[in-house]
Amino acid sequence: MEQATPRSLALQQLIAAFIGSRLNDKQQQTAESNTAAHSTLTQEDVSAWLAKAVANLRSQKKNPLRLATHPAKATHSATEGSSIFSLPSSLPRRLEIGSHDSPDDQVDAVGNAAVLGIYKFLLLDFGGESLLSLLNKADQDLLSAFGVDSTLAEDWRTEFCKVLPQTVTHHAGSLSKQIYWPVSPDNYPADATDDSHYHLLSILNSSALSHWLYGRIQEHRFGDAAKAARQAKRDGSHHPHGYHDYPQLAEEKKGGTKPQNISQLNSERRGSNYLLASLPPQWDSSETQPLYHLDNAFRRFGQRKAVRSLLREFGQFLGKLKPEHNTIHIRQRRENYLAGLFGELLQFGAAYSNALPPGWTDHPDCQLPLAQQCWLDPYRAGQDADFNLQFQWQDWPQQLAEDFAHWLNSRLEGKNLHLAETEFDFWRRQLAQDAGWQGQLDHLQQGAPA
Repeated sequence: MEQATPRSLALQQLIAAFIGSRLNDKQQQTAESNTAAHSTLTQEDVSAWLAKAVANLRSQKKNPLRLATHPAKATHSATEGSSIFSLPSSLPRRLEIGSHDSPDDQVDAVGNAAVLGIYKFLLLDFGGESLLSLLNKADQDLLSAFGVDSTLAEDWRTEFCKVLPQTVTHHAGSLSKQIYWPVSPDNYPADATDDSHYHLLSILNSSALSHWLYGRIQEHRFGDAAKAARQAKRDGSHHPHGYHDYPQLAEEKKGGTKPQNISQLNSERRGSNYLLASLPPQWDSSETQPLYHLDNAFRRFGQRKAVRSLLREFGQFLGKLKPEHNTIHIRQRRENYLAGLFGELLQFGAAYSNALPPGWTDHPDCQLPLAQQCWLDPYRAGQDADFNLQFQWQDWPQQLAEDFAHWLNSRLEGKNLHLAETEFDFWRRQLAQDAGWQGQLDHLQQGAPA
């Protein structure tokens, strides 16, 4: 063997520290072990561990250790399907959320659980590169650190590098979750009776995305910063930032009592995979009661918690502005506040038009202006001919925009803020031009009888 370089000696120390830690962990798990801890390993001990690791890799013919980003066994622990290695950064950009959105190229490993520990060895970082990367480059200092002759070191390097992705023909496996997607050959409709008119989609779990999501949610739920923010809320005290909640969060356990049979990252998460709630919004109709003995629906709208918060912040923001303040950042912030109010307005209108029976505004106790009745009770037009005539006249949306502008002016008025006709006209025009508001009005008018 050649004379060891300082870099090779540093690699020897890194490898020896890892192997010593592994042996100590294994020893601590043995209840009646009286052997002294492996605080210091000789070069012979290191070489012996490496030789055993290589032998274990060679023995795994049926289920070899391989790098992967989408482990097949995540869909079914007994599937014989192929795992896939496809880094998030290599995937095409899409509008849909998927594994291509993962912020880092997290790499997993699949194979027999007995050899997954070798993957941790190969991922050891030295100078910003993994040992596996150095082995793939045939780094001579690393081969020298193995403490064996060059021929044997090269043989070990070859075996370790087999962990890298291989060019193979992928197959789904009969136990994989499968979806057949119809395709249209030559721009003709797909034939449901022709098997060639389908593509097979095997839904594979992105371990890279799952691992990133798990780490992020764990930090948001149990991190020190999140705990401090929650405690500040309970105490009613100030805190520099908020915290995250994940309502209806589900946790899927992959691998049961043996998560290591799925993949290395799955084992590190103890089989835990978080699933975010994917449900349609549920209207809380308990507060959606007919607006009787009320001459302006915007008064009830202004009582919503989110609206009160927006109005308070919007008023404080406007109160600090001077006449000469008119930068793009100020205009964008003002538009953001308005967008928040318009969004709340859409929810408010949808709640009343969808949750209450048509015709609720025909009650003697309903004192709302006609324009607000058309907005909040549009389906009354299908059973009330006189109301339908007013509804079809279609000047009520303009009146609604004016009602909103008057209400907003009155709510934003304060000690340091005086609003007049100019602001009223601006609020009215902004609401009339809002795409979401126009979309809701179009939907209501299309759903009413002609």
